Amino acid sequence: MTPVPPWDAFTAAEAEVRAMVADPRWQGLSVPDRAHVLAARILVTPDGDRWLFGAHARWHLYDPADGRWHLAPPPRTARARQVGHPAAVLPDAVIPHGPDFHAEPGSTQAFIGPDVSADLTERLRVLLRASGRKSELDYPLTAFGDIFASDVPSTVAALWGTIMWCAYAPAFDGNERLITVFGEYLRRPLPGDEWVRWLPAPPLLDLVTLVTERARSGHSRAALRLAAVMADTAQILMSDIRFRPRALALLTMVEPVLRQPGLDDPLPDDEAVRLAWLGRCPARLRRALLVETHPEAHFSHAVYDLAEALAFMADPSRATAAFLADLSDSRGMLPPRLDHRLRMAYEELERAGLTGTSAAETTAPDGFPVQARPGGVSTVPAPVLEVAPPDRTSAAAVLGAAYAMGLAWGRLTGAKVPERGLAGQSALVAKLVHERDDHHESDANHS
Repeated sequence: MTPVPPWDAFTAAEAEVRAMVADPRWQGLSVPDRAHVLAARILVTPDGDRWLFGAHARWHLYDPADGRWHLAPPPRTARARQVGHPAAVLPDAVIPHGPDFHAEPGSTQAFIGPDVSADLTERLRVLLRASGRKSELDYPLTAFGDIFASDVPSTVAALWGTIMWCAYAPAFDGNERLITVFGEYLRRPLPGDEWVRWLPAPPLLDLVTLVTERARSGHSRAALRLAAVMADTAQILMSDIRFRPRALALLTMVEPVLRQPGLDDPLPDDEAVRLAWLGRCPARLRRALLVETHPEAHFSHAVYDLAEALAFMADPSRATAAFLADLSDSRGMLPPRLDHRLRMAYEELERAGLTGTSAAETTAPDGFPVQARPGGVSTVPAPVLEVAPPDRTSAAAVLGAAYAMGLAWGRLTGAKVPERGLAGQSALVAKLVHERDDHHESDANHS
């Protein structure tokens, strides 16, 4: 007889809420009515925690200390029961409005381990070759000057910027061919080392500036060409789930400019154009834009992604807190942004002096072992907690989520991510870099 899996209250509640939100009648309900039906489906675990499946099709945890609901994946192995809850205490932010439940699925996997497919890379290489033949006089470099030499045309920068902006977390295997094809255009070696290139995620404003500068200089055809390069690049990137959500969002922002040249010309400055681009994105894709529109919410989602990726750990909260401990937080901004479980785990590390180290240190602080890289070079402190994912796919997912979390914290606070990665991320790299998903037999043909 086939064993019947135990009933999972979280899975059942999630399915029920998804069905309600998908029902056309949901759009006709007032916000108080939506809150009422959601409040009746709140779950309580034996430890007293209250959980709600709500906005963005994600779980929210009630924090009794401050009365707020925090994004947090639930302990799906825990028992839970449904309880009534006063609808009035549910803030509008946790109530689904509908399109947020249809967000494009993405992946937290880093580009360290599973490489970008050879087909995608080849299509971008062809586009890059054509872009590199443009004149820098017609396409001057008005953004990404820290990456490319001054004689590189902005068409190349548009392609690079689109890749980096669309990537969930732009950390790439040092042998990743998608990055090496840009080698001849680079101003200096990319940040990172022979293992990983920890690349910065550019703001949308950098892409906007490439286009608007040409338009204001009277070169409307060049402006249109740059927008087309971005659209062509995004279209190619959509085939990889790690790029897809933002690639789709970028297409919806850029394509109106291609259909109606001069659409943004009346706008007064680059920031106004950026806002116009963001405004064109449909509601179902806007979670991909939180990095631009709501950095604090974007950070919360990144922490959620990381906690989900660490679900294989015996104590996911403690494991997530260990990665958060890598962040630089001299102003104490982090703990108030965490749910009470994460906050307690983080503050335990903080009391032990195990927080905020690898963001600033390159030598061993008192009491910290330093992680040695091959060749005997010690560069970053060892991680607070050793994480051992069950397989390579899980390791890549944790690595991508952890780097995205670090970038999100930088966008929110201005803290810089070290060029050689944070301690927890660097420790995971060793589990991935020696195992390749692909073998580029045709590399010699592209050298």
